[in-house]
Amino acid sequence: MIVEICANSYESASNALKAGADRIELCSELGVGGVTPSYGLIQKVVEELAIDVNVLIRPRSGDFTFSEDEFDVMKRDIAFSKSIGCKGIVSGVLIRDSKIDVARTKELVDLARPLSFTFHRAFDWVENPLEAIKDLIAIGVDRILTSGQESTASDGIALLTQLRKVANEKLILMPGGGINEKNIVQFKNEGFKEIHFSATTLHKTIDVPKLAMNSSRFFDETQRAISDTSKIEKLIALVK
Repeated sequence: MIVEICANSYESASNALKAGADRIELCSELGVGGVTPSYGLIQKVVEELAIDVNVLIRPRSGDFTFSEDEFDVMKRDIAFSKSIGCKGIVSGVLIRDSKIDVARTKELVDLARPLSFTFHRAFDWVENPLEAIKDLIAIGVDRILTSGQESTASDGIALLTQLRKVANEKLILMPGGGINEKNIVQFKNEGFKEIHFSATTLHKTIDVPKLAMNSSRFFDETQRAISDTSKIEKLIALVK
């Protein structure tokens, strides 16, 4: 069974290598489901660690419907990841009715070649997964990372099994989400060939800070934070 570790830092990637993982999905900010890591982190991991690196291409947290500018950023990030020696791309795009944005996702798949392409857990938002997987097969996606549209892959095992049958080895179904020592063997016994987990442990760094830098209002997936032109203009007018 191929083991992919969701690594959110150089230290996590290094630990994955030491522990014997086959591959990492390199990202940042696990608390929002992951976003694209910095160029510096990608380069350091690829150059210094002897492990296959699939990099997450997601320009921001929130939904998976992206503007033209965001989509341009994604394409630039894929080009950089190819140039630096990554082995695969993890990405995907939805349209607003929770269907696969087939045209844009295909554009990313084609741009990523010859790297492998994993459609990420945006798949867990689609309304008809048994039809959506056919679209992804048609455009050449290599694997889907999914929890079976449940909070954990263990809870989603029924759908995962259905999806694998539909895939019929035309792409890889990679369970991910809540994988731990109590349930990982279940996926091997069910015949899944790849598995994805982060295996994180929280480490105390500092005492309660004097001033928190986290803001709960930015963690609502139904909203997107954007700097507002009119607000900027008003504030600038007060000081210029």
